[in-house]
Amino acid sequence: MMELTIVSFTCLIALLVNIPLGYWRSRVRKFSLKWFFAVHLSVPFIVFLRIEMGVSLIWIPITISSAVIGQFLGGSIEII
Repeated sequence: MMELTIVSFTCLIALLVNIPLGYWRSRVRKFSLKWFFAVHLSVPFIVFLRIEMGVSLIWIPITISSAVIGQFLGGSIEII
């Protein structure tokens, strides 16, 4: 049960970190250097967080899915 709580927290952080990065990604030219950084900037942080919290390798697809959802949500934000 404790591992599920830690995995949930890690996925929530991955999602929240990627929302502003997804917003940034949607506002820059596709496949440019800025776009590349917007897509990949959170990866070292998420890997560090996963290792420090002791999340096993089996949860990597779920964590990646959370990051992708955060990118999608951030990209769909419209500022009025």
